[in-house]
Amino acid sequence: MRWFISCLFLIFLSSRVNCYFITVDAHAEECFFDNVETGTKMGLTFEIAEGGFLDIDVKILGPDGKIIYEGDQESSGKYTFAAHLPGVYTYCFGNEKSSMTPKVVMFNMDIGENPKPVENTSDGKNSDLNHNKIDDMIKELSTSLWGVKNEQEYMQVRDRNHRAISESTNTRVVVWAFFEAVVLVCMTIAQIFYLKRFFEVRRVV
Repeated sequence: MRWFISCLFLIFLSSRVNCYFITVDAHAEECFFDNVETGTKMGLTFEIAEGGFLDIDVKILGPDGKIIYEGDQESSGKYTFAAHLPGVYTYCFGNEKSSMTPKVVMFNMDIGENPKPVENTSDGKNSDLNHNKIDDMIKELSTSLWGVKNEQEYMQVRDRNHRAISESTNTRVVVWAFFEAVVLVCMTIAQIFYLKRFFEVRRVV
């Protein structure tokens, strides 16, 4: 029983994934921060759920102010990198180019475990060799499960966006077809009245 509880504990703590839905107003920028150690793997996944042309500016900055990644007017994306310095990493979503439309952004930052320093045992061997293989397999399984969960959320947002586009296009086609039918009926009636008046014989009394 204790082994099962420890396995569950490792599954929930082996990786840290934060998933958010945020609204970025027009002419605004929203930034988020994570403090990590050198060598920590970080992965940003984002998708625009609503608003305008479904595009936004993305920027990732390191602790030294160096731009790690920058994208303009992107609708979705995935970017993975390793921390080159210890400190606070910043990732921002900018909607400054939009005149009036706010954007709803779904994103998650997958932050791996901090790299552990290598320690030597009394017999001169690395302590990493004494790790339990089952724990390593559980950590790998946990990371894979989080990846599948993030991918499902990512695909759900994409499916909702594509469905909205398809429904909007279908509605416009139906409205346009109805408008064409109304115009055709009106033109037919106008032509009938015009021809009737054109061939009408007027008698002068």
